[in-house]
This record gives sequence, C-alpha cells and structure tokens, in this order.
Amino acid sequence: MINPVGSAELQPLFVYDPDTHHKLTHEAESLPSVVISSQAAGNAVMMGAGYFSPLKGYMTVADAMGAAEKMTLTDGSFFPVPVLCLLESTDAIGDAKRIALRDPNVEGNPVLAVMDIEAIEEVSDQQMAIMTDKVYRTDDSEHPGVAAFNGQGKIAVSGPIQVLNFSYFQSDFPDTFRTAVEIRNEIQEHGWKKIVAFQTRNPMHLAHEELCHMAMDRLGCDGLVIHMLLGKLKPGDIPAPVRDAAIRKMVELYFPPNSAMVTGYGFDMLYAGPREAVLHAYFRQNMGATHFIIGRDHAGVGDYYGAFDAQTIFEDEVPAGALEIEIFKADHTAWSKKLDKVVMMCEAPDHEKEDFVLLSGTKVREMLGQGKAPPKEFSRPEVAQILIDYYQSI
Repeated sequence: MINPVGSAELQPLFVYDPDTHHKLTHEAESLPSVVISSQAAGNAVMMGAGYFSPLKGYMTVADAMGAAEKMTLTDGSFFPVPVLCLLESTDAIGDAKRIALRDPNVEGNPVLAVMDIEAIEEVSDQQMAIMTDKVYRTDDSEHPGVAAFNGQGKIAVSGPIQVLNFSYFQSDFPDTFRTAVEIRNEIQEHGWKKIVAFQTRNPMHLAHEELCHMAMDRLGCDGLVIHMLLGKLKPGDIPAPVRDAAIRKMVELYFPPNSAMVTGYGFDMLYAGPREAVLHAYFRQNMGATHFIIGRDHAGVGDYYGAFDAQTIFEDEVPAGALEIEIFKADHTAWSKKLDKVVMMCEAPDHEKEDFVLLSGTKVREMLGQGKAPPKEFSRPEVAQILIDYYQSI
C-alpha cells in the first residue's frame, strides 16, 4: 500500500490497549480539565484516528505559523494547516503540566483526550491575522471558517495527546465513521491496489456519481472510497445522516458490488478552499488512497476562491515530494443534452451553456422543498426521494 505521509507506518494517537485506556480514563477524572473548541476537538479526533499522522499532538505557535506560511513545521516536516488547541482562558489549568481535554460536542463534556503540556503561548493579533490570511485567503468575518478559527481564543496550549474516544462520531455514525487504520485494513481485505478517494460534504447528484465512475475508469482503479465529512457545517447544509442515507442508496443501486466503500471522518468543515484541498489529500494518503479527486471549487464557499485554485495549489505551493497521492483533476461535470450523458464541461468544446442541464443549489432546494424531484439528468430518483423526505420534514 501507499505509505502514510512522512512515515512508513500510520501513527494513530488513540489509546487502543485496554489496560492503558482504563488507567488513563481513571486518571483523567482527577486532572485539571478544559472544554475545548469544536475545531480543536475535531483535530483530536483526526489525530486519534491516524488521519493527521505523524503529528503527536497540538502544534506550538511556531509550528502553526510554519504550517500556515509555508506548510512546513519547525522540524522540516510537512503539514498544510495549523493544528491548534486555542483557549480563551487557562485559569482552570493553573501550573499543571498534564490536563484532560473535554468534548464540547457531547452532553456532559466527557474527556476526549489527555495532554502533556509543553507550552502555553499567547497568539498575537498579527499571528492570528497571518494564519487566517494564509489558510483562508480572506479575513472576512462572514466566511464561516474564518469566524470559527478566530472565535476560539488566543491562548495556544501545545503538546502530545492521548485520545480516549472519537467524540460523537462513532456512536452517531457506527456504520460510516472509520479511522484511517480501519480504512487501510478494509482496502487490504478487498485486495485493492489502486484506490481513488472522493470527498463530499453534500449528497451526491448524478454528476458526482459519474465523476467517480470516470476517475475509476481513467485511472484503472480497483476501488473507490467515498469519504464524507461528518462534523459541523455552515447553516443550511444538509445534515450528515441525510447525506449518508442518500449516498448509500446511490452506491447500492448504481455501483458494482465491492467496488465502492461508503465511509466518513470526524472533522468540522473549514471551507478553506485550496488549503483544505491539500489537507484532504494529506489524510486521504494516510487512509490508503493512491488518488484523490479534486474538482471545481473544492472545499470552497461563496466566491472566495477561483474555480481551480484547489488544483493549482499542488503545483504552486505544496513542497516538492511532500505527498505521494496523485490528484485527479476534474472540471465541472453536467449532463450534456447533445451527447445524452454526463461529461466534463471542458471536454465538450462544441457546447454552449444551454446544452447542459445546470441547476443552482437554490433551485434544487426549492424543488425538493416542494416535493418535486430534480430531472433525472441531474439526480437519481431514489436519491432525490430521500432529500424530498428531508426537506418536507423541516
């Protein structure tokens, strides 16, 4: 299989040994503790699951600045975004060197991880501004990622962690949430050698489905891993359980048996466009994918990013040799009325805009809310019905 990033073996931070887990859980109850932000909790889950391997814990400010400015940490290793534990106050910590990190997203705030503190640093306004600009390419407080990042506090607590659970993801999505370790094991069980991954935070319409088929055919892949984000999204996005049901129905009906895995990961969406695309590629390599689909406006929101910035960043900014995973660059896909099939729009030069079936997200939501399925050239009827049921229930 493809190697994890920066290492011959995956290095998940979850405590798998039962005795050690029991002792740590007991110890954590007596440690000073803090309820961390949702973004920091997502970072812990991703480190625990092996997706952020070989990180050992939360970054220092110097490492976070290096990740933001040039995707390189102080030891020379590669990581595309800051992985921070930012707090508004350290009053509950005092002078403790070992603390419990509590989950903000689960009732009762159970302990998510235990941390050995190596540094507590104040992040300056200038440093926050630089990280925001480099990662999100904007300082607009209306950008959901910018708002979440800057709303956590400015005290960075760094050090290695030991992860004790996967927050709500394992209990709420038992059939879908998978660690990078588990996905690698499943890929090996399938006997797949060449694997393409598809990222989604939305239900998959016909164009997405066909894009996956195109990538598999053109790359000669043995398997596809549909890997959906299960964490927090901006208001108005479709909840994870609905997306999960819609994608599973599509795979059941329109993919050959044992050709596609439906999986998910526990992380909040950053909406960071190009930089998030690099992060997506990073942890897809860690989960065992050899190829990763990046299409138009990958991980974008609004009009903050150019249509193909998430593709060009790999040539323009990612350090040479940092990633082994290969990028499958895709254009916008849509149904061609002339050819009577889904095509990449860049591969249909004789087409005008009216030759494609194109619907805005607003129009699709409006139709679904009225109990109307989008045309079959846009969405599979069985998938559309799941979305109709959702919109009519809210």
